[in-house]
Amino acid sequence: MKRSYEVRGKYTIITPDTVIGEGTVIWNFVNLWGCRIGRDCVIGSFVEIGRGVEIGDRCKIEAFVYIPPGVRIEDDVFIGPGVVFTNDKYPVAGGPWRLLPTLVRRGASIGARSVILPGVTIGEYAVVAAGSVVTRDVPPRTVVAGVPARPMGTREEFERKRAELLSGSP
Repeated sequence: MKRSYEVRGKYTIITPDTVIGEGTVIWNFVNLWGCRIGRDCVIGSFVEIGRGVEIGDRCKIEAFVYIPPGVRIEDDVFIGPGVVFTNDKYPVAGGPWRLLPTLVRRGASIGARSVILPGVTIGEYAVVAAGSVVTRDVPPRTVVAGVPARPMGTREEFERKRAELLSGSP
């Protein structure tokens, strides 16, 4: 039986209980542990996605991203390289732990090397700037940056600046 997704590379682990949507591309050294990935996604190299994680359609997850159990990512989300999600606020070796679910809403964009602490919601079309540490909910269409991440503007302002940069205007 022909699978409807493509693995481009070697040394990828996909457990039998993982569900992968049609048109999705998975690169080298990826570990998928009983998660659900939607259609037409791109999963970069060296990505780890934990058991029970849900990822929507048309998401792009760059290299070196860690997504543990308890995370849900809706459609059309971008996750930059090196982003780390966490799922326990007070981890200790060998002790009990409490999973706090994290939600990334449709159309959000998370910049490179950001850290997302457990129990937060990143709103629809929100933007997390590179290197940010998200410690609380991010409202829809809001740009946050810093450690800890704080509001810096709106998605509309971000898109205007992005369009200027792409057009070559100052």
